[in-house]
Amino acid sequence: MTFLTTARRCLGALALSVPVLAFAFPTGPIEWVVPYAAGGGSDVVARVIASEMTKTLGQPIIINNKPGAGTNIGAAYAAKARADGQVVLTADTATFATNGFLYAKPGYDAEQDFVPVGLMARFPMILVVNPQVPAKNLQEFIAWARSQDNPAYASPGAGSPHHLATELFADVAKLKLLHAPYKGAAPAVQDVIGGQVPFMFVDTAAGGSHIRAGKLRAIGVASMKRVPQFDSLPTLNEQGLAGFEAYAWQGMVAPAKTPAAAVQALNAALLKAIGTPAVKERFQTLGLEAIPGSSAEMAAYGKAEREKWGKLIKAKGIKLD
Repeated sequence: MTFLTTARRCLGALALSVPVLAFAFPTGPIEWVVPYAAGGGSDVVARVIASEMTKTLGQPIIINNKPGAGTNIGAAYAAKARADGQVVLTADTATFATNGFLYAKPGYDAEQDFVPVGLMARFPMILVVNPQVPAKNLQEFIAWARSQDNPAYASPGAGSPHHLATELFADVAKLKLLHAPYKGAAPAVQDVIGGQVPFMFVDTAAGGSHIRAGKLRAIGVASMKRVPQFDSLPTLNEQGLAGFEAYAWQGMVAPAKTPAAAVQALNAALLKAIGTPAVKERFQTLGLEAIPGSSAEMAAYGKAEREKWGKLIKAKGIKLD
């Protein structure tokens, strides 16, 4: 989307110039609900951003990890929380775009129960294979896949962005594939490295070090532009898969009735935090792409993602309950 490109170009200036609008937050810490376990990528992102936002807002921010049910537990909790500006939630691809289609009763409504604060970051996806697979580019990979009997692919779990990206890829490339879901990215990656499963889409955080070490061979990146960490790796779009892109992304939301002034203050602090050296450095280590933007821009991005992935989920009949 155009606003993401514009936002990235302006990020350095925003970090210095965005004022934090006056808002009288109630006494006490801001609660940041992370619907994943402590220590994972989402938790790390929240903690490094929260540390910088605290300096700007003058309010302590406490991370509250509430993992489970594909982020539904944390999201349902946040949806019912007090709407006074002191509760926010990490809302990612699952929470804000796909769970409403994957689950009959997720426990919340992404559009009705939350107000977007702003986007934070996204992980580019890379198509990788075990080095024993005789393919070094997209055309060779497609030829190999068509020569196999429904080759299996790994993912961190059913309904994950990686799973959905591969199903979209299969449709566009006209491939018949077998899904092998795992409980997390780490075991999925390890089985591709070990050759138990020949390939997968992996995010830069989970797969980057293995690609650099030669344990995985990268075929192409699922973004419109090459990623800085692997600038010699062509995109799938460049290799003939026109318009193909898939990301695992994250943003911040608040309960629906949170005052507009509080949302604006949180957004300004979020933009400033994303532009700080500490956050930039951590994002680079994780292989994250910063995608700062306004509340309205996050709402538009979320709507586009729901339309894209909702159509795929319905067509494939994917359900998780």
